[in-house]
Amino acid sequence: MGDALYVRDLMTREVLCVQPGDTLREVYDLMADHHVRHIVVVDDDGDLVGLVSHRDLLRSSPIERLDLPLSLTRDLLEEVRVAEVMTSEVQTAEPDLDLAEAARTMFDEKLGCLPVVEGSRLVGILTEADFVRLYARSAERRAPKARPAAAAWQPPGG
Repeated sequence: MGDALYVRDLMTREVLCVQPGDTLREVYDLMADHHVRHIVVVDDDGDLVGLVSHRDLLRSSPIERLDLPLSLTRDLLEEVRVAEVMTSEVQTAEPDLDLAEAARTMFDEKLGCLPVVEGSRLVGILTEADFVRLYARSAERRAPKARPAAAAWQPPGG
């Protein structure tokens, strides 16, 4: 394989998912609890049917624009289904896609993530955070090793 990296080398395999009939409250809770900005939507067979991003929630939810108490906001979120706000035309990647090509796609299309599929079956997700983690590891390996501290200069006889 050499130095080439593929989507499968960087993708997150354990993906947070919801189904179209789930509520936005569940999506908000998953995003908050797991500190993520993308939730993949799958059907009963585990096939990709959509994606909900934090931006989708803000853009499509009037709840965010209202000044309501948290308890009432949570009750309203219970009434909205994922299918009402999810993006169903989702750009995806396959595990064997060259990582540089996936990065170009994400950059050119301004995507925060690419669900990774084999056929229509979800097998992972590639996010901007995965690329940041890869860069941080690479930078750590390239960083010069810390030199031992030089002994403080002492005057002769002192």
